[in-house]
Amino acid sequence: MPGPACVYESIDMQEVTFMRAFFHARILVLIAIAVVAGCVGVPDGIEPVTGFQVERYMGRWYEVARLDHSFERGMEQVTATYELRPDGTVAVLNRGYRADKGEWGEVSGKAKFLGEPDVAALKVSFFGPFYGGYNVVDLDPGYQHALVAGPNRSYLWILSRTPTPPRAEVERLVAKAQALGFDTSQLIYVKH
Repeated sequence: MPGPACVYESIDMQEVTFMRAFFHARILVLIAIAVVAGCVGVPDGIEPVTGFQVERYMGRWYEVARLDHSFERGMEQVTATYELRPDGTVAVLNRGYRADKGEWGEVSGKAKFLGEPDVAALKVSFFGPFYGGYNVVDLDPGYQHALVAGPNRSYLWILSRTPTPPRAEVERLVAKAQALGFDTSQLIYVKH
């Protein structure tokens, strides 16, 4: 009577190798999904604007201040232009000047609502299937000044329809960001 080792002798080693590779690939996909899913959403304890009217938000916005991150480091004169597409998604064009290189840079993307379009919680992608959170957490009634958070408290932008908004409005948005738990001492004020 053959022992347990004999059962394994009948298994093709190529099949075992394939099964291991398939298992590892599935694990990597699940990890990637978990990581990417963690990049969208609203930071804990923060509510996005409700009663949001996406059509009024469209057009050009000037970046007034931001928390530092690698994909905008060194950028000045930063703008974001939004255009509503017929399918309800939003075309995004971010543009900025790299003074150290003496050149303009821009990147196009798309944004989608996480839920209902009257709640300002979106996900935005500039690189294929990878999305990041885009949450409007404060917006004046005239749609002239906005406070935007990413998926956590490491991402924050103050936007305005003009490159030089009223100082009192910027101070109000900074105070709101601080009250929401953002480290406003680290804000970078953008040159225009």
